[in-house]
Amino acid sequence: MDEQSRRTRIEHGGFLLFLLAITVLLGFIAWPFLTALFWAMLAAIMFQPLYRRVLRNMGGRRNRAAALTLLVITVAVVIPLMIIGTMIVDQATGIYLAIQEEQLDASQYFRWGYDALPARLQVMVDNSGYGDFYVLQQRALELLQESVGLIASKALEIGGGVLGFALSFAVGLYAAFFMLRDGEELTAAVQTSLPMKPSIAERLVESFVSVTRATIKGSIVVGLVQGALGAITFWIVGLPAALLFGLLMAIFSLLPAVGTAIVWVPAAIYLLATGAIWQGLVVIGSGVLVIGMADNALRPILVGRDTGLPDWVILVTTLGGIGVLGITGIVVGPVAAGLFITGWAILREQRGLAEG
Repeated sequence: MDEQSRRTRIEHGGFLLFLLAITVLLGFIAWPFLTALFWAMLAAIMFQPLYRRVLRNMGGRRNRAAALTLLVITVAVVIPLMIIGTMIVDQATGIYLAIQEEQLDASQYFRWGYDALPARLQVMVDNSGYGDFYVLQQRALELLQESVGLIASKALEIGGGVLGFALSFAVGLYAAFFMLRDGEELTAAVQTSLPMKPSIAERLVESFVSVTRATIKGSIVVGLVQGALGAITFWIVGLPAALLFGLLMAIFSLLPAVGTAIVWVPAAIYLLATGAIWQGLVVIGSGVLVIGMADNALRPILVGRDTGLPDWVILVTTLGGIGVLGITGIVVGPVAAGLFITGWAILREQRGLAEG
């Protein structure tokens, strides 16, 4: 290797090292707003078709089209979610405080359910060890306290840092404006900047966008619809904290097979056991015919086969993502799985071409 080639390699390596260092530094600086920027990017991806339609109707005025699209997002999505979220937090905080102050006596509800069972089933419950209502009550209250306590604690964290939350929200909206307006240019810039073949970079970017859209439509939209239907059903039959349990249905809708039934089946059993027959039947009918069928009806329409991921992979990566990253993991988990599968598929194709 001659001196010029050696010097060129050193200079190239030094530049890559500088690029890595400045990228890490930038990530560290932007870390407090990373979640806001991530959701701004998701909003830009999801509402890009709306932006393009508005852009055509406004004669190509990009700034005005982006501002109007952002206004639609804020009024139609952000503000309603914030209002509903505040109501859910109020209900969660109320239940959490009631549990803390021991105002809830769950043993009475268990006794009603137990007495409503046939004698043979009562024997089975006793043999399984669940006939001890005090132990069962403690376990159920611990689970309920952990669930609603998490919501309440997160609300207190947000309330304690109102300025930081408002700042992150403003940064997210500001970034969403430019991501909507310059989305195509930004995507092209990222695609051409990736240190890989253009064809591979294009496939990875396409996989990222398609899995992101499918995940949002399949997990978040369908879950919100099922949660809303559940909350309306609980409100009709007079159950307390309808919005809170609607949120739990939206979360449990991620689980295949059982899904929202984890919430509405115990509610129906409780209503039937306490003599609220028509209310219990309404919950069962709504759970089977309305809430349960909503997933089967909406998911093929909204998602189709966009993800290209098996259901069990979506389940594992979604729950794992939530465990690691919180609510952001609902999207990050499946997207990581989609990029993983796409990347290995490309590697297999390249190896096949090389062997051929």
